[in-house]
Order: sequence, then structure tokens, then C-alpha cells
Amino acid sequence: MVFSSLLFLFRFLPAVLLVYFAAPRPLRNLVLLLFSLVFYAWGEPVYIVLMLVSILVSYTGGILVDRFQNQGRRGAAKAALIGSSVISLSLLGFFKYADFVIGTVNSVSGAGLALLKLSLPIGISFYTFQTMSYTIDVYRGEAKVQKNLISFGAYVTMFPQLIAGPIVQYKTIDEQLRTRKETAEQFALGIHRFMVGLGKKVLLANNAGMLWDTVSAMTHAELPVLTAWLGLAAYTFQIYFDFSAYSDMAIGLGHMFGFRFLENFNYPYVSKSITEFWRRWHISLGTWFREYVYIPLGGNRVVWWKHVRNILVVWLLTGIWHGASWNFILWGVYYGCLLLLEKYVFGRYLEKLPGVLRHIYCLFFVMLGWNLFVFDDMGRGISFLKALFGVYGQGIGNRETVYLLYNNAVLLVLLAVGCTQLPQRFGKWLCGKLRTHDALLTVLQNVFYVGVFVLSVAWLVDASYNPFLYFRF
Repeated sequence: MVFSSLLFLFRFLPAVLLVYFAAPRPLRNLVLLLFSLVFYAWGEPVYIVLMLVSILVSYTGGILVDRFQNQGRRGAAKAALIGSSVISLSLLGFFKYADFVIGTVNSVSGAGLALLKLSLPIGISFYTFQTMSYTIDVYRGEAKVQKNLISFGAYVTMFPQLIAGPIVQYKTIDEQLRTRKETAEQFALGIHRFMVGLGKKVLLANNAGMLWDTVSAMTHAELPVLTAWLGLAAYTFQIYFDFSAYSDMAIGLGHMFGFRFLENFNYPYVSKSITEFWRRWHISLGTWFREYVYIPLGGNRVVWWKHVRNILVVWLLTGIWHGASWNFILWGVYYGCLLLLEKYVFGRYLEKLPGVLRHIYCLFFVMLGWNLFVFDDMGRGISFLKALFGVYGQGIGNRETVYLLYNNAVLLVLLAVGCTQLPQRFGKWLCGKLRTHDALLTVLQNVFYVGVFVLSVAWLVDASYNPFLYFRF
């Protein structure tokens, strides 16, 4: 079940809201837990067991860590932490990476081992990191142990952010699980944020995705340069609007239930360096790796070669986290190398360039990174890369290029503007102009959100194309 579906919008969400607000406050975490399990089981009922095992492992690990800490048994507490983390990572590794390892062994040794062909449990990368961060923070003393299994289960399974993040650290919502108060203002804010995310997903990401699918399905050796770059630009827009839309909807749903999740995107495509880009893109993942891998390794407060090692380790793991395929590993190494080059080679020269040139530089390498990211088949990825740089000799463009540009001109403008702060600035400007006309401002806001909702639903009624890209991670 996805947020941008008629089933979710008109059945699941109204049902959970009705039961949640009808239930006494002490039972609301239980309501969230039960509905979240239904939400997850809708697509993968078998893997409910795997999720429940992950919950029990981390819950027990947190209890043991806290108990041993209080007894002054630091070594036992560390052993409990390691045991809990190893089990969680083993589950993730087995279900997500077993076939990749077997396939790699077969290709190197010719062993001919049979693949397990396990389907990937949806969201396992996200909830594994959440459960691990909990036990680590309890060990560090940065989070209080949660002795209520229902509340802990609600944290792990919470359907707004379960499938594709943002990765919510327990310490950021510990108090909210116990003492949150839902208000009409917060609920309205949640609806507004959800509607923005729904529009970004359905009206922008889906249409950008269809353009990308059209171009990527063409024979790469016959693609002119401009057509190839148009297709890659479409995917660049699609993955941003798809993933940021999910984060918007997750944050909006969180508001409806009284939670405040941290932001996950901050207009990454306005960045002027790769370093800045990764401070703005998938913020929750970057925060997780910084707090639980990069800083424990020493961060940047070490000699230069250890800092290089730390960056490469983090980005190798970032690539592996995204998927069991060599293109993801190379994608992670690619960004690790770019960040090191900015840090140690040309970063000081980059800062002296005009902002426009720095922005072009950043987008150029980000788009090349998406070319690595999108193709599981490395052969197809290389062939598309060749088309981007005119290796096949098909020229700059052709009639198909003009046709695609003409038919998608409005969409491309909306996508380009939508990934900047311009819409937000316009909204603030309009609110400033109408600050003395509260009634008119309220009407205009409601017309906007209702219009987005109606257009999105109209699109969904007839649409068969409605993927969520980060579901596979």
C-alpha cells in the first residue's frame, strides 16, 4: 500500500484516523501499532514475522543494556549492544544481500551455487537502522530505555515513515511517544504538508518518471546527446520529487497523529557543491551514518589518511545500504571520491568560482551519479553514459528530441521551479500581502490544497503508473 493510492486515501487513512481519535489517549500507541502492522501486511504479510523479531530483538537489547549499565557492568552492556546489533544486521544482510553474495561468488569462482531468490522485505533498511539507533543511544545514555513494548513497537512500525523513511531516531520522539498532544492546528498543518507531498508525487514525480521511462527504453546506441540528457534530467527530477514527496507525506501524517518528524530534504538541487548537496539530500540517512559510523571512527579529527578512510567507509556503506548491486556500491564510492576531492584537492578553488558555475558543476556530477544509481545492469548504465557524451555519434538531437521537449516543456519548467525555494518564497510573499485579509488568505490556501487533492485523485483514477522508487531500498 502506498500513500498515493485511492485505497490509502479513501479507506485506510480515514479508518485509522477515526479509530485513533475515538480511542482513549492511553490506547493510541496500540492503535498506531495495530494499524501499522495491517499497513505493512497489506503488501507482505509473511514478513510481519521478520519485523516482529526485529522489534523483540532491539526491545530486549535495550532492556539488557539499561539493566547492565545500572549494575555497573559496562562489559555486559556492550555485549548486549553488540549482540542486538549483530542480529539486526544479520537479518538485513540475509534477506537483502544473500543472493548478491552468492551471485558474486558464482561469477568469480564458477561455483554454480543456487540463488535463494528471496523477495526483499519492504522498508527493512529503514526500520533496521531505527532499531539499531535505539539500542546504541540507550548504551550511550542519549535515550531512555523504553519498557513499554507497545510503545516501542509503535515507534518501529509507525506507518507514516515505516516504508521509506525518514529514518526516525528514537531519541527524537521518545517524549512524543509518551506525552504528545494532538491539536487542531497541528492536524491542519499535517493535512497541508500531506497535500503538498501528494501533489509532488502524483502530478510531478509520476510524469517525470514516464518521460524517463520513455527515453531509457529507447535503444541507447541510437540516442542523440540532448535526448539522453533530457531523459537523465527527468530521472533526476523524478527521484527527488518521488522521495521528498514521501517524506512530506510522512511528516504530514506524523503531524496528524501528534508527532514532529525531522526534515529529510532541504532543496538539494540548489546546492553549489557535492558537500552541500549531501547536507541537503536524505538528511536522516546522512545523520545516521555521521552519528553511528563517521564520528565513532574519528570523523575529521584524525590524521588525513584516517579521515580519507572514514569518508570511504561511510560512503561504501551508504552505497551498500541502498541496494544489493554493484552499481550502488560504485555509486557510494563515486560520492566518497568526489567529497574527498572537494576536501583535499579543488574545494578551495571551487569556492572562488561564480555561484552559477558552482551550481552547474554540482548538478552535472549529481546527474552522472544518478546514471550510476538507476541502472542495476551495469552494461545498460555504461551504454547510456556513452549516449550522454555522444560516443555513438548520433548528433545533438533529432525530431524525437524536439517532440519530447515540446510535449514536456511545461512539465520541465514546473519541475525546475518546484525543486527551488521559489514556490515557498512566493507563498510567503502572498501571505505577507494578504496578512490583513485573513479570511481571503484562508480561502486561497484551502482552494490550493483542495485543488491539488482533486487533481491528484483525478490522475490516480486512470493512472497505472504510480511507483515509489525508494520502496526497493
